Amino acid sequence: MSQPKKNKVYVVGVGMTKFVKPGSGLDYPEMAREAGTLALKDAGLSYEQIEQAVVGYCYGPSTCGQRAIYELGLTGIPVINVNNNCSTGSSALYIAKQYIAGGIANCVMALGFEKMERGSLSTNSNDRTNPLDKHAQVLLNTRSLNPKAPFAPQLFASAGLEHMEKYKTNKIHFAKIAEKNHRHSANNPYSQFRDVYTLEQICQSPVIAEPLTKLQCCPTSDGAACAILCSEDFVKKFGLEHQAVEILGIGMATDMPGSFKDSCINMVGYQLSQKAASIAYKEAGINPDQVQVVELHDCFSANELVTYEALGLCQEGKAGEFVDSGNNTYGGKYVVNPSGGLISKGHPLGATGLAQCSELCWQLRQMCGKRQVPNAKLALQHNLGLGGAAVVAVYGLGFPEKFQPFPESRPNPAVQELTNQVVAKL
Repeated sequence: MSQPKKNKVYVVGVGMTKFVKPGSGLDYPEMAREAGTLALKDAGLSYEQIEQAVVGYCYGPSTCGQRAIYELGLTGIPVINVNNNCSTGSSALYIAKQYIAGGIANCVMALGFEKMERGSLSTNSNDRTNPLDKHAQVLLNTRSLNPKAPFAPQLFASAGLEHMEKYKTNKIHFAKIAEKNHRHSANNPYSQFRDVYTLEQICQSPVIAEPLTKLQCCPTSDGAACAILCSEDFVKKFGLEHQAVEILGIGMATDMPGSFKDSCINMVGYQLSQKAASIAYKEAGINPDQVQVVELHDCFSANELVTYEALGLCQEGKAGEFVDSGNNTYGGKYVVNPSGGLISKGHPLGATGLAQCSELCWQLRQMCGKRQVPNAKLALQHNLGLGGAAVVAVYGLGFPEKFQPFPESRPNPAVQELTNQVVAKL
């Protein structure tokens, strides 16, 4: 069956808060107002021009999305709440993109936020089936499950161990990924952590789940991020061609039979990511060799390593060599996680996917200062949620012939965290 024709979709404005330790920042309505205001100001639009909103969060009662959006205005628009675990933000982006691609709306806001508790992720529902019970069973069948240790690190550590056994990867490869991401974060004002560590310091930090140490694991975080998506007609009507970033392709995939057989690599989302990437590449009409900058889901360094292969950045089994070659950082073939990734930037679940979108739009618009990826023309996003869903998107300038650099007379949000006082004056 032939696919229906889709309208082109563009990101015309993005914004995010600094990611911070849980409990040390704002409440979620204030975070949402800050990220939403920045995105609207970036686009040069008013909230009254937003026709629909898709809002992602994982922790909080129903309709928190409405309460967050109400900080921006009370216009009566449809507001859809999304919860897709760690891929919640990109799931909101995916739905917003579908509204415009399908001709349902011309201007949609995708907003994500999270106000988390300190410590490892946990579930408070003991009277119903855990949505990760099948993942736990794979871990029990292939390795072991320590009920007293944090659950998520055990899942991803098991994938790392499997990769080591199958392909002779070693602990240093995982540590090198963490070293890279911490180093990248030093130039990102929105990162929760901006400290740079040596490889030795990373290896010697406390072991969380063998082979992963503390500095190879993302923290829990509070934060928000937002993107404004528009149709081609809307972009041209309001003269936004000079900054419009096109979503050239986007794919979402959920678990398949292979996820729950005898592979921990597949259990943590390898096949999902591979399928979502295939959809995105096909829609965009590109292959991964054409990409320059990547934001991918490094909740743990082991996941970044296996995802290199899932996305086709290197051949299966060659991720260790890929790391050793330096092709994942400045001066190599790709720059992966110039923002610092989840490991350093932080991981407020509902905001992460939209923070990735923000970073990549800034990169394509040449706004990133010291962390700018040279000659960034095509950008790749990967966001993964266990349970499960993977979203992969490809971005490029929508109208490269009309692109204009960000005005030097305006505060550049890509390199300068804008305070609440500055946001209030925008």
